[in-house]
Amino acid sequence: MNFSSEQALDRLASNEHGVLATLHPTRGVDLVPVVYTVVDGHVCVPVDRVKPKASERLQRERNLELDPAATLLIEHWDRTDWSALWWVRAQLRWIDHSQPGSWVEVANRAVEQLADRFAQYREPHHNEPPLARILVFDIEAAAGWAAQS
Repeated sequence: MNFSSEQALDRLASNEHGVLATLHPTRGVDLVPVVYTVVDGHVCVPVDRVKPKASERLQRERNLELDPAATLLIEHWDRTDWSALWWVRAQLRWIDHSQPGSWVEVANRAVEQLADRFAQYREPHHNEPPLARILVFDIEAAAGWAAQS
């Protein structure tokens, strides 16, 4: 059964982990697992300092600077009960953080929500805040499917 846009958005807001797709200029689609939260109709993805990284400036950010379109896929898989399968795909547009706007308040609320959900985001990491920044996205469309209603 196909989800309505409202059902897909509800499912998106009630989850916290998915796969973010951005477009790399030469190799094509870049996929990365992310945690996220939804604040006032925006998807917010943290860039944290908690997990090891080669650089604090991530490839997904460089990709978004060149092409602000992104997709977030969330899904539920149950190998024994296929009646429980579902997925949601959200088409997103990154909000350029160099531009002023209401995204700042959205990002601040996202930091609070993420700290409430994940203990790793509550404590400083090497004497710095655990979150370097929040990537804020407008949700342009959402669609999904479930094996059962």
